[in-house]
Amino acid sequence: MQPYFFPYIGYFQLMAAVDMFIVYDNIKYTKKGWINRNRMLQNGKDVMFSLPLKSDSDTLDVRDRKLGSDFNRDKLLNQLKAAYRLAPYFSQTFPLVEQIVRHQDTNLFRFLHHSIVKTCEHLGITTEIRISSEIAIDHDLTNQDKVRALCQAVGASTYVNAIGGIELYSKERFREKGIELKFIQSKQFEYSQFGKEFVPWLSIIDVMMFNSRGTIQACISNNYELI
Repeated sequence: MQPYFFPYIGYFQLMAAVDMFIVYDNIKYTKKGWINRNRMLQNGKDVMFSLPLKSDSDTLDVRDRKLGSDFNRDKLLNQLKAAYRLAPYFSQTFPLVEQIVRHQDTNLFRFLHHSIVKTCEHLGITTEIRISSEIAIDHDLTNQDKVRALCQAVGASTYVNAIGGIELYSKERFREKGIELKFIQSKQFEYSQFGKEFVPWLSIIDVMMFNSRGTIQACISNNYELI
């Protein structure tokens, strides 16, 4: 999977469902994806927050992109604090968020990798995390051919992908390599957000602000199906 900035809970369900999670560093950065942005709750509505990036070529991989010199960590933290300071689990969650946002590495991939690792530690996810470029395959391969090669290189018998990949990956093509392809489908996880109409699929920050660690761990472990 690509690295994302405080992704939604389904990302962590996928991580917890597998024995090894390979995060891409040698994949093209995409502007319209979720690599450096996500959604939070503000005044009952979903609002985007993001990491500003240094202007650079659109052909660069994620590992070659840098955070912008205009990244104001205090501003982002104050935005998140204002939105969630009255949330029931603010005091347990905000120190983690602050530790991640204040991380001083300006390399985009390393910054995101650090955030994923720290969030997993906080949530008790112990899955082994590998970096794609460190696995010996032909890295000129693309799409499912690259995924199949990564699976073979680490001796995987099953590959689990997010449900959004169901139109992109062929179970038959994976079966040719002796690999079973499955997709993870998250179930709705609804909780109280200041007593207002529920806004679904926000950043994991929102989940952590409104739910105990035990509740989140139960959702991560059980609230999905593999198809």
